[in-house]
Amino acid sequence: MRKYFVILALATTTLSGCMSTPTERGMAGAIAGAAIADATDENMVAGAALGALAGAASCGLPGLPPCRRY
Repeated sequence: MRKYFVILALATTTLSGCMSTPTERGMAGAIAGAAIADATDENMVAGAALGALAGAASCGLPGLPPCRRY
């Protein structure tokens, strides 16, 4: 189980440089949220929804690159 989280963290960190719009970050958050919810035997739909919200909201956080608005 711990190995799964490490692989997921490495994959999402690697892809984070490619995400420059709120939609892209929201989609990546949804995928990560669903994967984490599945790994912890929780509701995948709720995990995807929370992950999408967190990913889309990450555009304004200090320390992260700003998002481009299209």
